[in-house]
Amino acid sequence: MNIREEINKRRTFGIISHPDAGKTTLTEKLLLFGGAIQKAGAVKSSKIKDHARSDWMEIEKQRGISVATSVMGFHYNGIKINLLDTPGHQDFAEDTYRTLTAVDSVIMVIDCVKGVETQTEKLMEVCRMRNTPVLCFINKLDREGRDPFDLLDEIEEKLGIKVRPLSWPISMGKGFKGVYSLFEKSIHLFTPSKITIEAGIQIKDINSEELDKLVGENNARQLRTDVELIEGVYPEFSVQEYLDGKVAPVFFGSAVNNFGVKELLDTFINIAPPPEPRVTTARIVKPEENKFTGFIFKIHANMDPKHRNRIAFLRVCSGKFERGSNYFHVRHHKDLRFSNATAFMAQDRETVDEAWPGDIVGIYDTGNLKIGDTLTTGEEMTYTGIPSFSPEIFKEVINKDAMKTKQLEKGLLQLMEEGVAQMFTYTLGKRKVVGTVGALQFEVIQFRLKQEYNATVEFVGQNIYKACWITSKNPTKLAEFVDSKQRHIAQDKDGKLVFMAESRAWLQMVQENFPEIEFHFTSEF
Repeated sequence: MNIREEINKRRTFGIISHPDAGKTTLTEKLLLFGGAIQKAGAVKSSKIKDHARSDWMEIEKQRGISVATSVMGFHYNGIKINLLDTPGHQDFAEDTYRTLTAVDSVIMVIDCVKGVETQTEKLMEVCRMRNTPVLCFINKLDREGRDPFDLLDEIEEKLGIKVRPLSWPISMGKGFKGVYSLFEKSIHLFTPSKITIEAGIQIKDINSEELDKLVGENNARQLRTDVELIEGVYPEFSVQEYLDGKVAPVFFGSAVNNFGVKELLDTFINIAPPPEPRVTTARIVKPEENKFTGFIFKIHANMDPKHRNRIAFLRVCSGKFERGSNYFHVRHHKDLRFSNATAFMAQDRETVDEAWPGDIVGIYDTGNLKIGDTLTTGEEMTYTGIPSFSPEIFKEVINKDAMKTKQLEKGLLQLMEEGVAQMFTYTLGKRKVVGTVGALQFEVIQFRLKQEYNATVEFVGQNIYKACWITSKNPTKLAEFVDSKQRHIAQDKDGKLVFMAESRAWLQMVQENFPEIEFHFTSEF
């Protein structure tokens, strides 16, 4: 099979949402339809042994939330689907933002009761930056939710994107009867407490009496009215407008009951884009090019606690990746050989000998790779647009067990390289300060240091406003600045100089007093 055919067979997408909108449950059901798992896990209850397949980290099972991006691959109707389930919690937004650089499209899950929430708006902004195609799934129709038309209006208003419903609910809550596929003209009936993956009942004419028999006269009348209104108000669905990121097709359903999921998946594989061209510092790379290129968007240590391994997640962008081949590491300017390469099903892995554009490959790494690294067959270029942010909360790391200092050093380094947080080491006193986007990350770091490295730490809050990376075209001026502000100078994990500003006003004053110093509020990995 040639490379073009392999590319056309692939769909790589991320699932994003506000916390508790049902994102991980939807992920489970998509895997169920793909035959990748035999039964769905329970996300919420710590008493149930079958936890959600994508929430495999111990703290995720205890807390019932996703805190790391899971990568899963499966086949459905001849299409290879690469699915990335991202953390919904806003404290882990940075991991989600980086993951969005590795996908070609997005499914956004919205709670029909709560509607569009804050985190959903932030995620949509990131999608809009890249014109990433977005498909909406309005979830939890088995509960009493808001009017479907009101939800569509809110999506357009708050997310700034046009919508076009491709399925429609027949009532909701206790009276929920199922969904009508506007795309396939079929009815999918809902039976409470029954999990089904049966095909829908084809309805050639929505005005036929058959519809009344299936859902009742009142529901049938309401559905006909709603469909007439949809066809009158919303323009005909345009696949190209969806691919351009201008319109979001909308599906309704109940992920926990499998309702609306099959229509979503069937339509998705038909309209979602295959792997797309990507921008580098040198040129635009097309996926069908023969030479392999790819980039690292995530690193995770200790996916198997029994073996202290470190895996880098590689997005293949062009050509064919072959296990055992040498590839050029652009940042280090040297060839690296990758004899171990894996495909993922949450924490389960299998060795892969080759991978094509759109595929996500796990590479065993001893510390050579970091987030943002580009691998090629020799060409000097770097994939761009992997976002990083200046931390918002800063806390000093206090080692509670001096006998475990080496374990702590190793654990902190590996967790920082995963992108969980950023660490700054002060020049004076060698104090280590961790910076995060949200408070929950400290809990996760503390938990993982104990579980995975047997290191016990305490975090003490610091009065820091911003961590600013500093550079200057005048080395002498930079040295003078560092010397004069020694108490506030630190280095990040890569050895870059960082100025730790204690307040907005003080930072502005320092910037005015040292015009030859450049203060950077973001650091590219």
